Amino acid sequence: MIGAWIAKLRGRSTAFPPLAPETPFYAIGDIHGRADLLNRALDQLPTADPVICVGDYIDRGENSAEVLRLLHARPDIQCLMGNHEEMLLNYLDDPARHGPRWLRYGGLQTLASFGVSGVTETSPPNRLLAARDALVAAMGPDLITWVRTLPLSFCSGNVAVVHAAADPKIAMQDQIKQHLLWGHPEFNKVQRQDGIWIVHGHTIVDSATASNGRIAIDTGAYATGKLTIAQIGPDSVSFVSA
Repeated sequence: MIGAWIAKLRGRSTAFPPLAPETPFYAIGDIHGRADLLNRALDQLPTADPVICVGDYIDRGENSAEVLRLLHARPDIQCLMGNHEEMLLNYLDDPARHGPRWLRYGGLQTLASFGVSGVTETSPPNRLLAARDALVAAMGPDLITWVRTLPLSFCSGNVAVVHAAADPKIAMQDQIKQHLLWGHPEFNKVQRQDGIWIVHGHTIVDSATASNGRIAIDTGAYATGKLTIAQIGPDSVSFVSA
């Protein structure tokens, strides 16, 4: 059950502008196959404000198929792409080349959630291809197209939501996919000069944080059982765990 709202914004640099989204919204951290936590979170959230998911819906947890199908059926939720969705798509496009890496980082659990077995990261190309074909059949074209067309960012006022990070020296409209999905070496070292707050997942933190223009909300749901939701409003952010 979702607990009380915690961790009101503290310690923010006075040099960084206050949060100013166009409208209040919720951002949900990396889900990684924890359909139970996602359902619990969505059941508790109000319906009036937008809900944004930062990506990484699959892998590592046991119920990736359920998570994808649930989110696909909820057009009212804005879902972004994560690096694990990109690894899945790479596997679908070239299983022999990209299969071993994806399976090593959680793809095995995703395959299992769609009822596909009999393959490992050391399997020969023909087995990786057969598993890919079985996964394509299990997912179906509509779900695959939905994953392929997930956007990389969501912006509202001076707040941007991305999966991993952003180049702090580059405007949001000029960011490249690699940095948004996989991170940037200067993201946590250099403060942005354009006043844009970045809400992100990807990098696991013990507790959600908000400071110096960065709001980190990946609390390792697949391992910790703690899925974090940030409520973003004018000059305020608070966190809740499902």
